[in-house]
Amino acid sequence: MSKSQDPVIVEQAFSSSKEELWKAITEMEQMKKWFFENIPAFKAEVGFQTSFNVLAGERNFPHRWTILEVIPQEKIVYDWKYDGYEGEGLVTFELEETEGKTLLKLTAEGMETFPQEIPEFSRESCQGGWNYFIKEQLKEYLI
Repeated sequence: MSKSQDPVIVEQAFSSSKEELWKAITEMEQMKKWFFENIPAFKAEVGFQTSFNVLAGERNFPHRWTILEVIPQEKIVYDWKYDGYEGEGLVTFELEETEGKTLLKLTAEGMETFPQEIPEFSRESCQGGWNYFIKEQLKEYLI
Protein backbone atom coordinates (compact mmCIF):
# COMPACT_ATOMS: atom_id res chain seq x y z
CA MET A 1 0.00 0.00 0.00
CA SER A 2 1.46 3.34 -1.00
CA LYS A 3 1.73 6.18 1.46
CA SER A 4 -1.10 8.06 -0.26
CA GLN A 5 -3.37 5.11 0.46
CA ASP A 6 -2.62 4.92 4.18
CA PRO A 7 -5.62 6.01 6.21
CA VAL A 8 -5.67 9.25 8.16
CA ILE A 9 -5.84 8.38 11.86
CA VAL A 10 -6.59 10.90 14.59
CA GLU A 11 -6.65 9.87 18.24
CA GLN A 12 -7.71 11.94 21.20
CA ALA A 13 -8.28 11.05 24.86
CA PHE A 14 -11.24 12.69 26.60
CA SER A 15 -12.10 12.97 30.29
CA SER A 16 -15.73 12.37 29.34
CA SER A 17 -17.36 9.01 29.87
CA LYS A 18 -17.82 6.66 26.95
CA GLU A 19 -21.56 7.38 27.05
CA GLU A 20 -21.06 11.17 26.94
CA LEU A 21 -18.58 10.92 24.07
CA TRP A 22 -20.87 8.53 22.16
CA LYS A 23 -23.75 11.01 22.47
CA ALA A 24 -21.51 13.87 21.27
CA ILE A 25 -20.61 11.97 18.09
CA THR A 26 -24.06 10.49 17.36
CA GLU A 27 -26.75 12.92 18.53
CA MET A 28 -27.55 15.49 15.86
CA GLU A 29 -28.05 18.46 18.21
CA GLN A 30 -24.68 17.83 19.81
CA MET A 31 -22.95 17.18 16.46
CA LYS A 32 -24.16 20.57 15.22
CA LYS A 33 -22.23 22.27 18.02
CA TRP A 34 -18.80 20.85 17.14
CA PHE A 35 -19.00 19.17 13.72
CA PHE A 36 -21.27 20.56 10.99
CA GLU A 37 -23.96 22.99 12.11
CA ASN A 38 -26.09 22.36 9.01
CA ILE A 39 -26.59 18.60 9.45
CA PRO A 40 -30.33 18.29 8.67
CA ALA A 41 -30.85 14.86 10.26
CA PHE A 42 -28.78 12.12 11.84
CA LYS A 43 -29.45 8.72 13.38
CA ALA A 44 -26.86 6.20 14.50
CA GLU A 45 -28.66 3.44 12.61
CA VAL A 46 -27.31 1.20 9.85
CA GLY A 47 -28.69 2.39 6.50
CA PHE A 48 -29.49 5.92 7.67
CA GLN A 49 -28.59 8.54 5.04
CA THR A 50 -28.22 12.28 5.25
CA SER A 51 -26.85 14.96 2.97
CA PHE A 52 -25.92 18.62 3.32
CA ASN A 53 -23.75 21.17 1.58
CA VAL A 54 -20.50 22.63 2.85
CA LEU A 55 -19.17 25.77 1.18
CA ALA A 56 -15.36 26.06 1.09
CA GLY A 57 -14.28 29.24 -0.61
CA GLU A 58 -16.00 29.23 -3.99
CA ARG A 59 -16.56 25.44 -4.05
CA ASN A 60 -19.59 23.53 -2.86
CA PHE A 61 -19.07 20.12 -1.32
CA PRO A 62 -22.42 18.32 -1.09
CA HIS A 63 -21.75 15.74 1.63
CA ARG A 64 -23.65 12.45 1.49
CA TRP A 65 -23.30 10.05 4.40
CA THR A 66 -24.66 6.54 4.82
CA ILE A 67 -24.24 4.73 8.13
CA LEU A 68 -22.72 1.29 7.51
CA GLU A 69 -22.05 -0.07 11.00
CA VAL A 70 -23.08 0.80 14.55
CA ILE A 71 -21.94 -0.82 17.79
CA PRO A 72 -23.44 1.46 20.47
CA GLN A 73 -20.84 3.27 22.56
CA GLU A 74 -18.05 1.51 20.65
CA LYS A 75 -18.04 2.16 16.91
CA ILE A 76 -19.83 3.95 14.07
CA VAL A 77 -18.81 3.76 10.40
CA TYR A 78 -19.91 6.15 7.64
CA ASP A 79 -19.73 5.83 3.88
CA TRP A 80 -18.68 9.37 2.92
CA LYS A 81 -19.27 10.77 -0.57
CA TYR A 82 -19.61 14.15 -2.23
CA ASP A 83 -22.36 14.54 -4.83
CA GLY A 84 -20.86 15.68 -8.13
CA TYR A 85 -17.39 14.36 -7.33
CA GLU A 86 -15.87 10.95 -7.96
CA GLY A 87 -14.62 8.99 -4.98
CA GLU A 88 -15.80 7.29 -1.85
CA GLY A 89 -14.44 7.47 1.65
CA LEU A 90 -14.97 5.50 4.81
CA VAL A 91 -14.90 7.20 8.21
CA THR A 92 -14.79 5.16 11.41
CA PHE A 93 -15.17 6.50 14.95
CA GLU A 94 -14.08 4.01 17.65
CA LEU A 95 -14.32 4.50 21.42
CA GLU A 96 -12.29 2.71 24.06
CA GLU A 97 -12.05 3.28 27.80
CA THR A 98 -8.48 3.45 28.99
CA GLU A 99 -6.89 4.61 32.24
CA GLY A 100 -9.94 6.56 33.41
CA LYS A 101 -10.40 8.29 30.07
CA THR A 102 -12.19 7.57 26.82
CA LEU A 103 -10.04 7.30 23.72
CA LEU A 104 -11.56 8.28 20.39
CA LYS A 105 -9.84 6.88 17.32
CA LEU A 106 -10.98 8.29 14.00
CA THR A 107 -9.90 6.55 10.81
CA ALA A 108 -10.56 8.12 7.39
CA GLU A 109 -9.90 5.93 4.36
CA GLY A 110 -10.24 6.40 0.62
CA MET A 111 -9.00 9.99 0.26
CA GLU A 112 -7.01 8.93 -2.80
CA THR A 113 -10.26 8.05 -4.63
CA PHE A 114 -11.35 11.72 -4.70
CA PRO A 115 -10.10 14.17 -7.38
CA GLN A 116 -6.56 14.96 -6.24
CA GLU A 117 -6.39 18.19 -8.26
CA ILE A 118 -8.86 19.70 -5.76
CA PRO A 119 -6.88 20.90 -2.71
CA GLU A 120 -9.67 20.11 -0.24
CA PHE A 121 -9.36 16.41 -1.16
CA SER A 122 -5.63 16.20 -0.43
CA ARG A 123 -4.32 14.01 2.36
CA GLU A 124 -2.98 17.11 4.14
CA SER A 125 -6.39 18.80 4.01
CA CYS A 126 -8.08 15.65 5.31
CA GLN A 127 -5.57 15.29 8.16
CA GLY A 128 -5.89 18.96 9.04
CA GLY A 129 -9.68 18.85 8.95
CA TRP A 130 -9.96 15.82 11.20
CA ASN A 131 -7.39 17.21 13.64
CA TYR A 132 -9.45 20.40 13.79
CA PHE A 133 -12.75 18.60 14.38
CA ILE A 134 -11.50 16.05 16.92
CA LYS A 135 -8.56 17.69 18.70
CA GLU A 136 -9.99 21.22 18.76
CA GLN A 137 -13.75 21.43 18.22
CA LEU A 138 -14.88 18.22 19.94
CA LYS A 139 -12.32 18.59 22.72
CA GLU A 140 -13.47 22.14 23.43
CA TYR A 141 -17.13 21.13 23.22
CA LEU A 142 -16.70 18.40 25.84
CA ILE A 143 -14.83 20.55 28.38
